[in-house]
Amino acid sequence: MPAYGFAHLRSRRNHSDVIEYLERIQETLDPFSGRFVIHGPPAEVVEGAWPGSMVLIEFPGLAEARAWYDSPAYRTILHLRTDHIEGDLLLIEGVGPNYHPAERARKLRAEADRADRADRPTT
Repeated sequence: MPAYGFAHLRSRRNHSDVIEYLERIQETLDPFSGRFVIHGPPAEVVEGAWPGSMVLIEFPGLAEARAWYDSPAYRTILHLRTDHIEGDLLLIEGVGPNYHPAERARKLRAEADRADRADRPTT
């Protein structure tokens, strides 16, 4: 199951440290088969608000994503970004190729039905 490193970067600065970070990050991703899927300029916002930009990095699985983030190579350069760019980073597992949202809805409906039954007073 693929996993992703998703970053919401709320502020962007073209500081020399950030440029060095960009020059070095791919070498930290390669051992974990990480690849950029989105490396944003600002997105076209069609609903709501989205201050900043986004980055999406794909990994073969959550274990590889965690191993990359915790790797000495990445930890060495991490401050080059975090010292100058405010943002959030999430590691999240993706869905498989057979994912269908209706199946998720079925599970959520069953959970809601169980909760409704548990909340009903017994006589």
